[in-house]
Amino acid sequence: MSKKIYIDYEQLVQSALRSVVKEALMQAAKKGLSGNHHFYIAFATDHPGIDIPDYLKEQYPDEITIVLQHEYWDLVVEDNRFCVTLCFNDIHERLMIPFDAIISFVDPSVKFGLQFTPSLNVPAEQQPKKESKKSTKTLSTPEEGSEPTSDGSESNVVTLDAFRKKP
Repeated sequence: MSKKIYIDYEQLVQSALRSVVKEALMQAAKKGLSGNHHFYIAFATDHPGIDIPDYLKEQYPDEITIVLQHEYWDLVVEDNRFCVTLCFNDIHERLMIPFDAIISFVDPSVKFGLQFTPSLNVPAEQQPKKESKKSTKTLSTPEEGSEPTSDGSESNVVTLDAFRKKP
């Protein structure tokens, strides 16, 4: 008798979209950010593997958004996390952020955004019982047939609503 396998498509899609974030950060680490590109990255500060100063965890116990634009240093992208130095109140601080902790990634210069549910990377029975929002949502949902942007190009927002189960 063969064992039935459950395929977690939601997790597969989140993993694939996190690789988009990883690749964007890798390009920024190698070449810098050109033109008007800049990133808003929100992440869960209570996620396992986060390494940020204690005062930031106290000030932002659940979530913080960082901006990579003009003043960031030593951006290093690893397999499962990225590290960057940012300035908070004139103090340079090194942050280490697992990709699984990311809640949202936005590059407003090209109207691109992704939203995630942070993954704890632990078995479901060991995860804290929290009400969670639907994952892999877009930051903005385009109307029927994606409207062109002011420069004539299509918006780059990814929407997966058509593939979700309806209640």
